[in-house]
Amino acid sequence: MPNGKYNQNLNRRTILRGMFFSLAVVSSLPLLSATPARADQLDDLRASGAVGEAFDGFARARDGSASAFVKNLNDQRRAIYVKRAKSEGVSVDQVGRVYAEQIIRKAPKGTWLLGENGQWTQK
Repeated sequence: MPNGKYNQNLNRRTILRGMFFSLAVVSSLPLLSATPARADQLDDLRASGAVGEAFDGFARARDGSASAFVKNLNDQRRAIYVKRAKSEGVSVDQVGRVYAEQIIRKAPKGTWLLGENGQWTQK
């Protein structure tokens, strides 16, 4: 039964890694908006409908006036995702999706959300 013991240890490591990864994501969420003023601006843009959040952890400009803000925000998020992906040995896409769950959970009511199906819905 050495293989059974090996698989059991591997499963424990996988579970612990997932728990650590989730904790790391939650603890770094404040970094996604950098400053209180930036967070306020993001909330204002979300409330106006100019910015939405997507399933992949990146914001989307729903109005052209928010394009520069969203590009800057996504550049910051991408840097965080890349760093986390390297440290965890997973893809940037996987990291973005985990962050997306947290971002969407914390987004204020009324925020527009883009699903994988390409449809927008309002929280």
